[in-house]
Amino acid sequence: MAVTDLQVQTALKELVDPNTQKDFVSTKSVRNIKVDGSNVSVDVLLGYPAQSQLATIKQQIEDKFRTIDGVTGATANVSFKIVSHSVQRGVKLIPNVKNIIAVASGKGGVGKSTTAVNLALALSAEGARVGMLDADIYGPSQPTMLGITDKPESTDGKNLEPLMGHGIQAMSIGFLIDVETPMVWRGPMVTQALEQLLNNTNWNDLDYLVVDLPPGTGDIQLTLAQRVPVTGAVIVTTPQDIALIDARKGLKMFEKVGIPIIGVVENMSLHICSNCGHEERIFGEGGGERMCKDYNVEFLGALPLDGAIRADTDSGKPSVVSDPDGRVTEIYKQIARRVAVKIGETAVDHSNKFPNIVISNT
Repeated sequence: MAVTDLQVQTALKELVDPNTQKDFVSTKSVRNIKVDGSNVSVDVLLGYPAQSQLATIKQQIEDKFRTIDGVTGATANVSFKIVSHSVQRGVKLIPNVKNIIAVASGKGGVGKSTTAVNLALALSAEGARVGMLDADIYGPSQPTMLGITDKPESTDGKNLEPLMGHGIQAMSIGFLIDVETPMVWRGPMVTQALEQLLNNTNWNDLDYLVVDLPPGTGDIQLTLAQRVPVTGAVIVTTPQDIALIDARKGLKMFEKVGIPIIGVVENMSLHICSNCGHEERIFGEGGGERMCKDYNVEFLGALPLDGAIRADTDSGKPSVVSDPDGRVTEIYKQIARRVAVKIGETAVDHSNKFPNIVISNT
C-alpha cells in the first residue's frame, strides 16, 4: 500500500513542537512534503531561533514518520527563519533591526539587566543575530556585564559602530563616559541620548535588539515606550510583594502605550544552599505566576538566587557564556525560545516589502 501525503500530514499534526506547544501543521512550519515510494521527506521551517533544538526536532519527526505503515526511509530538514513583526503604530522603524525586545522592571534591584544580557546571549546561542542596547542612562551596566572596555568608533562623524561582546552587538552610554562619571541629566536629555544611541548606531542586520530599560515607570520610560518601535516587552520581577506591586505598574504602562507583553520572568525564585543543598524561597513563592494569571500573560520562567549568576556577570562573562551547558543557561535558553515564539505569533510587519511611492512634479 502506497504512502500518501495525507498520512504524512496526519503524522505531523500529531507531533507537538516542544517550544510552541502546537503541532507543526497548525503553525504553518511544514514545507515540501515529498513521498517517493516508501521514502518520505519534509522541510520544517521554524519561526524562532532554535539551534540547540534542531537535531531533537529532526529526530522526533523522522521517528514519527517511521511509524507510518510502508515507510522505510524518513528525512526531515529542520531550519528556522526570523522575520520582522509589527510594532506600536506611528513609531519610526530602526534600519537593519527586525524586532526590538524591551526588558523592563517596575523597580531596581530585581536582576533586570542580568536577565536582559543573558536573554540576548541565549537568543544568540540559539542562532539569532542579536544586539544589546543599554538604555539605562543613569546606571549603565552592560559594558561590565559584556566585558567590553573599548570605545565605539565613527566612520562618518555621525553614526557609531556597535561594539562586540560574546558575539552580540552592543551600544551603551557607558562606552562613551568614564565609569565613575555620574549622569546628572534631566529627563529630556536622557530621552535624547537614548534616541541617539538607538538611531545613530550602525546596527548590522539584527534579528533581535534587546533593550535594557531603566527601572521604573516615570516620564522617561513612558517617552521611550512611545518613541522606540518595540515588538514586545518582558517584565522582570522577584516573588516578593513589594517588587510585584511595581512590576504590575510596569506591565500596565506597556499596555497603555499599545506594546504587547511577551511575558514575565521571576528572578531569585529559589535559593539553594551551596553547602547543604537546602532549598529556601527567601523572597516568597508563586508571586510571578499569580501576576501572570491576573493579567493573562505568560510566565516565561523562574531563575534561582544563585551566587554564580552574580559572579559571572560581574566578571564580564554572563552565565550563558561562562557555563553554556549548565542548568541556569538552559533556563535562560528556554525563556529565550519562548520569547522568540511569542514574537513569532504576533502579526508580521510587511512594510519592508512595499516600495516607497514618491510623487514628484515633472
